[in-house]
Amino acid sequence: MSVEILSRIQFAFTISFHYIYPPLSIGLGLVMVCMEAMYLRTGNKLYETMTKFYTRVFALIFGIGVATGIVMEFEFGTNWATYSKYVGDVFGSALSAEGIFAFALESGFLGLLLFGWNRVKPRTHFFATVMVTLGSMFSAIWIVVANSWQQTPAGFHIVGSGMNARAEITDFWAMVFNPSAVDRVLHVWVGAFLAGSFLVLSISAWYLLHRKYQDFAKASFRIALVVALVSSWTQLFLGDRSAKVVARYQPVKLAAMEGHFDSLAPAPMYLFGWVDQNKEQVHGLGVPGGLSFLTYGNFHAPIQGLNATAPENRPGQVNGVFQVYHLMIAVGSLMILLTTIAAFWFRRDTLFNKRWVLWIFVWSVLLPQLGNQAGWFTAEMGRQPWVVYGLLRTSNALSQAVRANQVVFSLILFVFVYMGLFALFLFLLNRKIQHGPYWATEEMHSSMHKDMAEHFGHGKGQPAEQ
Repeated sequence: MSVEILSRIQFAFTISFHYIYPPLSIGLGLVMVCMEAMYLRTGNKLYETMTKFYTRVFALIFGIGVATGIVMEFEFGTNWATYSKYVGDVFGSALSAEGIFAFALESGFLGLLLFGWNRVKPRTHFFATVMVTLGSMFSAIWIVVANSWQQTPAGFHIVGSGMNARAEITDFWAMVFNPSAVDRVLHVWVGAFLAGSFLVLSISAWYLLHRKYQDFAKASFRIALVVALVSSWTQLFLGDRSAKVVARYQPVKLAAMEGHFDSLAPAPMYLFGWVDQNKEQVHGLGVPGGLSFLTYGNFHAPIQGLNATAPENRPGQVNGVFQVYHLMIAVGSLMILLTTIAAFWFRRDTLFNKRWVLWIFVWSVLLPQLGNQAGWFTAEMGRQPWVVYGLLRTSNALSQAVRANQVVFSLILFVFVYMGLFALFLFLLNRKIQHGPYWATEEMHSSMHKDMAEHFGHGKGQPAEQ
């Protein structure tokens, strides 16, 4: 394989692995804020125990996320030196802002969040929890802004030419608020909220199935379900907005996402299918005029096809873009269905009697991860062959000195190291879950049962026997 393909595979592997963790920390941070707010409002120690437990889980996720993210900064220099020179002014500004507004805020209050229990007042600790969560969200802003600039460049001019060309910012705020930035930031945030809330749902469901910490699990499940329900429906709206931005500024990507080669009016929206790139056909089930309606509110509006663009300016793997896009849609729809039905059964006080549903929630932690990964693969594969849309080709962004054998060797090392880190993460996470909220004994939970009865009822909602 060529240096370009190998370098793309290496970066895709490292960033995909890293992206398991930041959404979890952002989403879990929001859930922790809700839990600690409930403690301050009610004075119920169960919510304090809950926050303490998930703070330990948060610390593990945060630590692995930092360790896996450092590698990518070096890859910019080793594999993508021309790219780094080209976007250095833009990325330098965005990443500097991340350090000032995000890392400083997050790291400044992280110690208080982790070690401030019983050392500061409850409201002070809650403030620290909020600040750490906001810091992680601010970090996402600047990363997504930088990536969105690659998708829809704005607020810059080009200095130099050829291999010495680089983008130089002329309007910082135009760069920050480039046409796709706001919608993509919101889309990423809500995807992170789903990742964190489904992690809590999974852990809570596991406790309920194994009859451990019943009141703890029911209360945490309820909080996470509210976050997941609101987030899943919100993501439907934000996904639609993001698709409209793609249709306006990156019509070639939209055509690849739906496998449209010819410009059509009306244009169908495929529910699933397979793209035959040689015959320029899609074999699958589509809704006639669906894409035209969702994009422009008109079933007969024309949609630009791939054939309106020169072949060298189109994504090379149209079927790949098509599949990951439809995987994202399928996962998002499944999360909406699952959380909506669960909320209905929760209101009827029958949810915790359905062991098969609880088992689904145990494994549902994978859904947001699949959706988030599929969304990023759609964005990045659909932008090809450009690394900066319409300006810098991926093939021209490589380091001139790197060789294929060097990339293969480093990729193999990354695979071994990252798989080791992932195994360590799963081991430590499982140990924390198995051990449970160890500073709260079963006797403590029993004493709280009366306090929680008004929320759940005596004896109600217990998992049914096998």
